[in-house]
Amino acid sequence: MEIRVLKYFLLVAREENITKAANLLHLTQPTLSRQLMQLEEELGVQLFRRSKHRIILTEDGMLLRRRAEEIVALADKTKDDLQHREGQLSGTVAVGSGELRSSGFLTRLLTAFQAEHPLVSFTIYSGNSDNIKERIERGLLDVGLLQEPVDIAKYSFIRTPCSEQWGVLVREDSELASRESVTPADLAAVPLILPEREIVQNELFNWFGPYAEGLRITAAGNLLYNLASLARASGSSVLTLDLDCHYEGLRFIPLAPKLESNTVLVWKKTQMFSAAAATMIAFSEKYIPGIEEDLI
Repeated sequence: MEIRVLKYFLLVAREENITKAANLLHLTQPTLSRQLMQLEEELGVQLFRRSKHRIILTEDGMLLRRRAEEIVALADKTKDDLQHREGQLSGTVAVGSGELRSSGFLTRLLTAFQAEHPLVSFTIYSGNSDNIKERIERGLLDVGLLQEPVDIAKYSFIRTPCSEQWGVLVREDSELASRESVTPADLAAVPLILPEREIVQNELFNWFGPYAEGLRITAAGNLLYNLASLARASGSSVLTLDLDCHYEGLRFIPLAPKLESNTVLVWKKTQMFSAAAATMIAFSEKYIPGIEEDLI
């Protein structure tokens, strides 16, 4: 499989129309159709179901699209890693981060690094710690900012000076909205929305102690904006980190006793990095110990 043909395939899958995709690629429609047919013959599967007005991916086509996106992304990153300007550090560093207040620390770190190396750029991937670790394993990310608890046995890491505070988002008309903090007993009979990561859920269940078994869990998810919208509509409350964000109609209340999570910047121990990524990691190892949390 050629990278070029995989890019053709991905564009056709996106547009669901060969003629439109051919125009975007500046190819003739017969040329593009022939490339797709040859790809199907090479793989021995049917990738599309064709009709007069659109084409739809088969199950094999959907599998190839997921793999092709990873292959193309890795190929593009590899090409970028190998390109640099003589005498000046350049290139792109791929960074992953979750929805965290520690993003303020990450912003400060990247800005300081870019001030010294202005030809280096960044691509930022947003996801939870499990998503980011998976992309680091695949070579799609150089470093990741992860929320603990997380298994970092295979990684080199630096602990950040940041701590994330847990609380609950409740509707402003909730009986809990006037509280300065909420306890496990306060939340025991309240419908709750949890983070989707199982390891994080276990930490929260430990905080609830004897109340954990009787919790009313209505949903779980990984994007707070969507969970906040659900909470606003349903009246459920979201157990979440304090992101210092405003969600209309909702109020954040800290947990009591206090529950906090730490964050770590990680990268693979055995990976060969581009010059830009290696320099950024070395910079981080010197820079992070000097950052004070109250200045982030």
